[in-house]
Amino acid sequence: MIGPALVLAVIVGLFHVSAYVFIRGRAGARLVLLVPAAILGAWAGDTVGVRMAVDPIRIGEFNLVSASVVAWLAIGLVAILTVLVPPRVDDDGTPRVSTTLRRASGAVSGGDSAAEPKVPS
Repeated sequence: MIGPALVLAVIVGLFHVSAYVFIRGRAGARLVLLVPAAILGAWAGDTVGVRMAVDPIRIGEFNLVSASVVAWLAIGLVAILTVLVPPRVDDDGTPRVSTTLRRASGAVSGGDSAAEPKVPS
């Protein structure tokens, strides 16, 4: 049987990750790290709140404020660690996805923008 603390920790963790993504605007690939970190942080925060017994907002026996604080600490830790890790570079140094446009070598030169480039056959 799953205890209510774990279920509430999942709800609180997902809520705070959603708030982080809403504030930041995007999370990218670090979302895979943010969700478990926030859930484990909320679960650990509840445990800390039980030990301290000073949490003013509680849902049953779940300490909401301490769970939220530790969840944000975990989110901040993941955000800092992902900034410190250098980006991965390919063997040849070119990015995998490029947004630059390259003309074909046999393209029509001139001012006519409606002209089709010549495609070698």
